[in-house]
Amino acid sequence: MSEKNTLPVLSNEGSLSHYLQQIKKFPMLTEKQEVSLANKWRKEGDTKAAHTLVTSHLRLVARIAMGYRGYGLPITELISEGNIGLMQAVKKYDPDKGFRLATYAMWWIRAAIQEYVLKSWSLVKIGTTAAQKKLFFNLKKIKNQLDDYTDGNLKPHQVKEISDRLNVSEKEVTEMEGRISGNDYSLNAMVSADSDEEWQEWLVDEDADHEIKIAEKEEINKRKVLLSKAINVLNEREKNIIQVRKLSEEPKTLEELSKEYKISRERIRQIEERAFEKLQLEMMNLAKETKLLPA
Repeated sequence: MSEKNTLPVLSNEGSLSHYLQQIKKFPMLTEKQEVSLANKWRKEGDTKAAHTLVTSHLRLVARIAMGYRGYGLPITELISEGNIGLMQAVKKYDPDKGFRLATYAMWWIRAAIQEYVLKSWSLVKIGTTAAQKKLFFNLKKIKNQLDDYTDGNLKPHQVKEISDRLNVSEKEVTEMEGRISGNDYSLNAMVSADSDEEWQEWLVDEDADHEIKIAEKEEINKRKVLLSKAINVLNEREKNIIQVRKLSEEPKTLEELSKEYKISRERIRQIEERAFEKLQLEMMNLAKETKLLPA
């Protein structure tokens, strides 16, 4: 995109309220408008069309960025990184694949923000394995899904449940909980010190909400298709263990599977972990082949 097509400036916390006010002025696009603009950009190199695609999705970036506000980083920086991801998505977006830009862009926006969060925390602090990164970004969500969880320290049985669900040790769960606790931001916080407006007032936007819901529904549906294809890479035992441990509404315990297969709980855990890694890799490969993920 050329320098003429610049984005609203987001330089510091003080400018944030002005930035949010600016991006709400950009109109949402119909599917027909989106396809037309995308084709102008892809086939004619029309930077004005690309700029319109970007600006119409800036609210999407802001809302996604707010989902990462619990990592102790300035929201302005999270939004800026998300905007970079959005621009990369627009550059590579192909409307002929049959999905909306928001669905495709969500992958890029989240990837850009997550990469920034990881770098900011440093891999030394959070670990380098895929499982540890998954723990870092999913701990809060899983805690809120626990039936008996209340604010405060995790109980031993809750630590064990999280470790089983994410295939990490209980020690890793406890250590990660200690590192990222206490940094959450409230949507009821004021936009700035001299403002009486709350974050949520800026972020409430029915059109943006609707776009996110549609994008997330499309994303879920496409992931289901990928999963149904990718699962065939597993042998029958691996497939069954993944289904009853990851895809069931009432997952079986390692102890139950240990008795069923007449092998140790640790062996079941190893098979599950290996099968899950194979499944993830296959889904990533399939997603890249269909251009749902960055290459």
